[in-house]
Amino acid sequence: MSAYVSVLKLRFVTGLQYRAAALAGIATQIFFGFIFIMAYVAFYEHSAVEPPMPLGDLVCYIWLQQMFLGFIALWFRDQDIFHLITSGNIAYELCRPCSIYRFWYAKLLATRLASVALRSSPLLILVFLLPEPYRMSLPPTWIAFALFLVSLFLGLLVVVAISMLIYVSVFWTLSPVGSILIIAVAGEFLAGMIIPVPLMPEWLQGIASALPFRWTTDFPFRVYSGQIGTAEALQGIPIQLFWFVALVGVGRGLLRRALRNVVVQGG
Repeated sequence: MSAYVSVLKLRFVTGLQYRAAALAGIATQIFFGFIFIMAYVAFYEHSAVEPPMPLGDLVCYIWLQQMFLGFIALWFRDQDIFHLITSGNIAYELCRPCSIYRFWYAKLLATRLASVALRSSPLLILVFLLPEPYRMSLPPTWIAFALFLVSLFLGLLVVVAISMLIYVSVFWTLSPVGSILIIAVAGEFLAGMIIPVPLMPEWLQGIASALPFRWTTDFPFRVYSGQIGTAEALQGIPIQLFWFVALVGVGRGLLRRALRNVVVQGG
């Protein structure tokens, strides 16, 4: 276990060095945050029916998306891992006296943690100083905030487990493009990153709730705003744990199968 913790620490420290990229990312996320909020403000002002999600909760939802984009974005990728698989350098990974799945999982987890650590603090300060209706509000209770932190971390673990399936698929496809497009596009839509889940039709909300994507984004963000109450949050956290265990189990099984059939050619 100490080897994986060391990998996580080293990768996290390495990720903190990319400050210029973080500044560019902050500017981009602020821009898109304003664009999304302005679009929804216009929609709410001209809506003939009562929206299923209050505007204040929606503003929190959008800013949380921007602050924790590194946790929830499925299109984040580690080109080094893809290169190891497609170039044949996976042979060096097989020589390590540790589990490849755990080793890669620790690397991906640290990369996402470092990305959010660099970008979230400036955004966190800004969004509480903005005028209405762009200002982000605090959670209704300390219990809601504590449950948000727990559900956000579990959502991160689920996202990394989903990402691992993309890397494992490259053993068969030899190209990550298809897997990233399919999982990222479908996953981010069903997670509520394009349209918040409460604004979707009821039949689509049912599909989203039955898949793991919604539990990575929509669930923790609505716990923060209090739209998902304490009782429902306590029921949802075990579901997040289930998806984490299930996805890790599937990922490890597929990786073992891929490694049994892998062929490394060279001179």
